[in-house]
Amino acid sequence: MAGSVVRGQVVRFDQVKGYGFITPLAGGEDVFLHVNDLLEPKYLIRPGVNVDYVEEQGERGLKASSVRVAPGPDGVKPTPLTMNGQSGSAAHPAVMPGDDRDDLDEDYVDVVSQDSFSRDVTEILLSVQPDLNASQIKSIRSALSALGKKSGWIV
Repeated sequence: MAGSVVRGQVVRFDQVKGYGFITPLAGGEDVFLHVNDLLEPKYLIRPGVNVDYVEEQGERGLKASSVRVAPGPDGVKPTPLTMNGQSGSAAHPAVMPGDDRDDLDEDYVDVVSQDSFSRDVTEILLSVQPDLNASQIKSIRSALSALGKKSGWIV
């Protein structure tokens, strides 16, 4: 049986596994959130984002359904930032300059494994600057990996 619309804050959401938890702003027990219950793209759901949802009793406790990102105090829904720091319809954050693929969702960012990221970065570095030595490549990869983990691009 469906309940009323509740506003809460995402406290945890695993983009890869597709689930997390919401804490109701009015207080109470955390509510389970599954990617199949989102009415928004999953990349908008991250810790700290306020959402509106219908609270239901599931087999294992409270669960959220019909989940939407809630507008902020200014009435505007937050949008994800792209790598260049601009929001909205800026260039696809995971695309290299000159990439001619036209089938990309502009605000979507792939989450990749550390190994895949390291391989891709190494290939790009060597194609752009073939005279880099191993120590330089490792140093650059390390800095980029730290940024990728902090930004949620690497799992």
